[in-house]
Amino acid sequence: MAQRVLIVDDHRGFRQLARRLVQEVGLKVVGEASNGAEALLEERRLRPDIVLLDVQLPDLDGFMVARTLSAVAAPPSVVLISTRDASDYGPRIDGCGALGFISKATLTAASLSALLSR
Repeated sequence: MAQRVLIVDDHRGFRQLARRLVQEVGLKVVGEASNGAEALLEERRLRPDIVLLDVQLPDLDGFMVARTLSAVAAPPSVVLISTRDASDYGPRIDGCGALGFISKATLTAASLSALLSR
């Protein structure tokens, strides 16, 4: 059975691109959210295995969402994404409970698959 993914990003066009990339690696997209509060609600409702999570959201930042998700029973694997580089965020990436980080510029089916297979 394919792992289930929730995509969280405030840009609809990027969510569509991410959906295609996720499906290329054999994962199933079960939902989308456009902000942090919606992401938390959808995670509780859908119980995805993986959350592809933008760092820069209009309400809560992705680090806060990731920390909240890491505290739930049976937390999903969180992959942070951003238009910025990982070096811009420093230790915040490691300290939020996320599996890892991929910049949107380097997000491909292969980079996502490699991170998830760690």
